[in-house]
Amino acid sequence: MESQNSIKPWEDILSLLKDFGPLRVQKVQNGCKCFAFVDLASAENVHLAVKQLNGQMFHNRKLYLNSNNWIPKQSSDSIKGNMELPALESVLFEDKATMIPGEAEEATAVPVPARQTPRAPVSPAVTERPRTASYAVPMEMRGSFLVFLLRDCFQDLSWLAIIRSIRGEVGLLVTDTIPQTPFFWAIHLTEEAHMNMEKLFYALAAVEEQQPYLAEAEVQRGIRCLGECHLGDDDDGAWNRCWVLDRTGDWAVVLFIDFGCSATLPVQSLRSLDSDDFWAIPPLTQPFMLEKDVLSSKQAVRQVMKGKITGCLSMESHILKFEEMK
Repeated sequence: MESQNSIKPWEDILSLLKDFGPLRVQKVQNGCKCFAFVDLASAENVHLAVKQLNGQMFHNRKLYLNSNNWIPKQSSDSIKGNMELPALESVLFEDKATMIPGEAEEATAVPVPARQTPRAPVSPAVTERPRTASYAVPMEMRGSFLVFLLRDCFQDLSWLAIIRSIRGEVGLLVTDTIPQTPFFWAIHLTEEAHMNMEKLFYALAAVEEQQPYLAEAEVQRGIRCLGECHLGDDDDGAWNRCWVLDRTGDWAVVLFIDFGCSATLPVQSLRSLDSDDFWAIPPLTQPFMLEKDVLSSKQAVRQVMKGKITGCLSMESHILKFEEMK
C-alpha cells in the first residue's frame, strides 16, 4: 500500500485497524513511496480490512491495502490469545540512551500508509536542547510476542489476568536487564514464588541428565525445551526451561522462561522437555519498567530491588511500573 504523503505514527495505524485485531506495526518504510506492514489476528481479519478500508480516505489521502501471500499457521487458541495484550508502547525519558528496536517477525501483514515528520533545521547560533530518548518495549516483552510464547509453553494462563492488579511495596530479584534502558526482568519475591522456584529447580536437577537431547531436525522456532543458562560471567550455569526463538545453522536463539533472558546455544546442547509436568508452574520472572532512571545492565542482575509497584503500562498491561526506594 502506497501513500505520497507522510508516515503516520504507529498509534494512528493501530487505531485505524482497531476493529480488525491489530497485533503490531511490523515495519514502516519512509521515502517517496511510504507504506507499512501490520500484523492482524487472522487471515479473515486481513480480508475484511482490505474489503472495508481499501480506497477509503485516511488523513486526506486514499488508502491502498492488500494482503501478503504468506499466512502463518495459527490455532484458534493462539488467535484468541493474541488479542489479550496490545503490541507496543514507547516510553520517553530525559537521557542520552538510544532507541532499542524490536526484531521484526514474519506474520500475516496488511500494508497501510503512515506519516513522516520532517526534521526542523537547527540554527548554529541556537543551543540544541537535550534529546529525549524514546525507549521501545523490547521484543521479548511485547504482549503479542509473550502471548505466542506463553500459549505454546503453558496450557493454563489464568495467572496472566491478575498481573495488572499487583500493587504495593515489593522486593524484586533482578534476573536480566536490557543495557541502559528502564526495562528489566525480575522475580516478584513472594512465598508462592519461592515455593515455585524450589519445586521447579529440584525437578529439573533430578531429571536433566536423563532428558534426551533434541534431534537437530526438531530444533525449530516455537519448540519448548531445556537449555543451560548462564546469568553472569562467574555463573556455572543451570538448566532451565526455554523456548526457541529462531535457528541459524548449528545455533539456536532461545528465551529462558524463568530468567527472562535470551541466549545463543549450540543446537546439539538442547534437551527435550515436552512433558506438561514441567510446564505446570507459571514463569518465575515478570517484565518491569522503572518509573525513574535506567538500569546499567549487569550491575543490577541478581540484586534485590526494593520499592513499590504503582501500576502497569497503558498499552502493555503485563509490564508493571516500579518505583525504586533510594
